[in-house]
Amino acid sequence: MNSPRSVTAAGADGLDAIRKSPSEAVLGFDFDGTLAPIVDDPASARAHPGAAPALARLAPRVGALVIVTGRPAAVAVEYGGFEGIDGLVVLGQYGLERWESGVLTVPEPPPGVAEARAKLPGVLEAAGAPPETFIEDKGQALAVHTRRCAEPEVALERLRGILAALAERTGLTVEPGRLVLELRPHGMDKGMALRSFIADRGTRPSAVLFAGDDLGDLAAFEAVESLRAEGVPGVLVCSGSAEVTALAERADLVVDGPAGVVGFLGTLLDSAP
Repeated sequence: MNSPRSVTAAGADGLDAIRKSPSEAVLGFDFDGTLAPIVDDPASARAHPGAAPALARLAPRVGALVIVTGRPAAVAVEYGGFEGIDGLVVLGQYGLERWESGVLTVPEPPPGVAEARAKLPGVLEAAGAPPETFIEDKGQALAVHTRRCAEPEVALERLRGILAALAERTGLTVEPGRLVLELRPHGMDKGMALRSFIADRGTRPSAVLFAGDDLGDLAAFEAVESLRAEGVPGVLVCSGSAEVTALAERADLVVDGPAGVVGFLGTLLDSAP
């Protein structure tokens, strides 16, 4: 693996804490763009071939291993090939869903999602959305993708205001991402999911790491930063891309996409006791 770019002092302290006490560390990861390459069709996404083996080797050696994703938890498990990884927890839909040891817990979606689902096609048509625009129905949320459009950034900006208005009418919020705008319930974010997961464990971790690539991962970065302020060493890892730079600016270290994340995990494993 190429050496990670720009390891900060705080990140180095976090890595040292993980290596000294891996059995008490919590390691968290986004899925799309971090463990799986971004693709034009979300249904075609699959984890990097080295991701599941790396996580399987890591799981018995750390305190907790968690994937926090905007996807439905069962979809992330399937697309990642994570079914047989003991000790792995997948929090889907920004923490609303939980998969653990083959057991999936899924709440009923709020009524605003059904209302937005019914109105969204008409809203897109009225906004003059390009025909290549497509809706990904996540059950608990709805994502509008422009990646297939001839001018995806232009299409995304054209839809931003009208989707914000739809979200306000239906009691939802808009989460921007890499050529996608997602309508989802309030109170769902990766930072809250990560903090709740750690609190539910009932023990103070030796260190916390989170790796992400997109704007939705900033909340998880903020959760790690708040834990640092409470005295828990933390590491912020960015799966770098040319599409989003906000995370790279906040990260302790930047690696080159999902392949870089997998390589980083291999290095972390090799250096742990």
